[in-house]
Amino acid sequence: METLLQQLTRGNALVLIIILGIGGSFQNGYHMSGLSSPSPHIQRFINRTWFDRYKEPPPPQTITMIWSCIVSLYAVGALFGALSFKLITGAFGRKKAMMCNSFFAVVAALIMLTSKTAKSYEMIIVARILFGYSAGLGLSSHLMYLGEISPRKIRGAVTLTSATFGSLGKLFGQVFGLSEILGGEELWNVVLCVPACFSLVLVLVLPFLPEAPRYLFIEKGDDKACKKALQSLWGPGDYKQEMDEMLAEQLAIEAAPPKSPLQLLRDRSVRWQLLTVLLICASNQLSGMSAISIFSYDIMLKSGIPRDKIRYVTVGLGVAEIITSISCGLLIECTGRRPLLWGGFGLMSACWVCVTITLNLTDTSYWVPYITTCLITLFIIFFCGGPGGVTTTLQNELFIQSDRAAAFVIIGIQRWTLNALLGLVFPFLITALDTYCFILFACVCLLACLYIFFVLPETKGKTLLEISGVFKAITVCGKSLSEEKRVETRF
Repeated sequence: METLLQQLTRGNALVLIIILGIGGSFQNGYHMSGLSSPSPHIQRFINRTWFDRYKEPPPPQTITMIWSCIVSLYAVGALFGALSFKLITGAFGRKKAMMCNSFFAVVAALIMLTSKTAKSYEMIIVARILFGYSAGLGLSSHLMYLGEISPRKIRGAVTLTSATFGSLGKLFGQVFGLSEILGGEELWNVVLCVPACFSLVLVLVLPFLPEAPRYLFIEKGDDKACKKALQSLWGPGDYKQEMDEMLAEQLAIEAAPPKSPLQLLRDRSVRWQLLTVLLICASNQLSGMSAISIFSYDIMLKSGIPRDKIRYVTVGLGVAEIITSISCGLLIECTGRRPLLWGGFGLMSACWVCVTITLNLTDTSYWVPYITTCLITLFIIFFCGGPGGVTTTLQNELFIQSDRAAAFVIIGIQRWTLNALLGLVFPFLITALDTYCFILFACVCLLACLYIFFVLPETKGKTLLEISGVFKAITVCGKSLSEEKRVETRF
C-alpha cells in the first residue's frame, strides 16, 4: 500500500499543495503573529508623524485610536474578502482566484513598504485592510482548492495542510519579528511585507499547475480537462472511480442548483451540516486559541514569564503548533474526524481549568509560571492535533459542490466577525475577570466536546453524497431538522 508521501509525489500534487499553502493560509498566519513585535515601533512612528505634521504631541487617545484601526481593520478587510469569495471563484475559477488574491497581497506590501518614507500612518491602515482582504479571500479559496483536488482516501490529510501552513505562517511571523532578524525599529515596515514574496512565487508558478478537477468536471462540464488535471496531479491512471463520484454529485446538483448564502441558510436539507460547522468554527475561535495568537505577550506577562524571555517562549509555542499540525495530518485518516475533535476539545477544556489554577498560584513559587507555559503549550498541541486541523477538513466534506461556495461565505463572515469582536473584547475580559477569564474558554470547549460526541457522525472514507445522507438521518426527539415542513391544504 502506498504511503501518503508516495501518493503526493506521483504527480504535481505536492508542488500544488505547497504553492497554495504559501499563498493561502500562510499569509493569514503570518499577519496574525507578525504585527506583535513591530507594534511599539509603529506606535512611535505614528507619534513622530503626528508631531511632524502638527508640531505638537498627539493626544494619547488619538494614538490608541489609530493603533486600534491598524489592528482591527485587518478583520474588516478579511470580512469583505470572505463576502466576495463566491463571486470571484465563480467568475474566474479556483486558480485565477488564488492569483488575484496574491495580487492584492503584493499591492498591500508595496503600500506598507513605502508608508515609512511617505510618513503616512494612513497608508499602514490601507495596507492592513488590503492584507485582510487577501487573507479573507485566500483562506476560503485555498481550502476549497485543496478539497477539489484531493481523492476521497486522503482528503483529510490534504485539506488539513491548510491548517499546517497557517501554523507555519505564525511561526515565520514570530521568527522574522525577533529583533535579531527583522524586528528592529529600522525594519518594521519590511517585516510586515515578507509574505508578499511568497505571493509572488504563487503568481509565477501556479499558471503551470492544473485547475481543480472537481471544478472542471462539475461546474465546467469538461470531463477531458478533469481527467488530464487528475493525471497531472496524481500520476497516470484512468480515475474512473473519482469521475463516477463527480458524475453522481453533478446529477444531484442538477436537481438542486447552486445556492446563494441566504438560500443556503433557508435550506433545511443542509441545516445540520451548517449548524455543525458554524458551531465548531465558533468554538475554535472562542476556545482561547485566537486569544493566544493575538495576545500571547500579555498572557505570558500575566503568567509571570520575564519580559526578555517572552518572545522566545512564543517562538517555542509556534514550533509546537506546526509539529502537532503535521502529526495530525498523518493521523486523521487512521483515527477519523470525531475522536480528534471531541478528544481535543475535552483536553483543551481541562488545560484552561489548570491554567486558571496556576495563574492564581503564580506568586507562590518561581517555577509556577513555567507550569503555566507548559499547560498553554499542551493546549496548543491539543488544539492543532484536533479541532484546529480537522475543522478545515469538515468544511469541505459537509457540503456538495453546489453548496460549498455559499457555505464558505457564511463561515468566513462568522470567522472574521468573531475575530474582530474577540480582539476588541478580550483586553476588557482579562481586566474585568482577571485569571478567571479562561474559565469562559473552558466552558466553550466543554460544550463543543459534548455536541461532537453525541451528534456529529464520522465522515472518514465517505463520499460527499453519503455524508449528506448521514446528516439527513440525524434526529432530535424523533424529528429531523432536514425534513421540509409539510403544509396541509384544506379545501
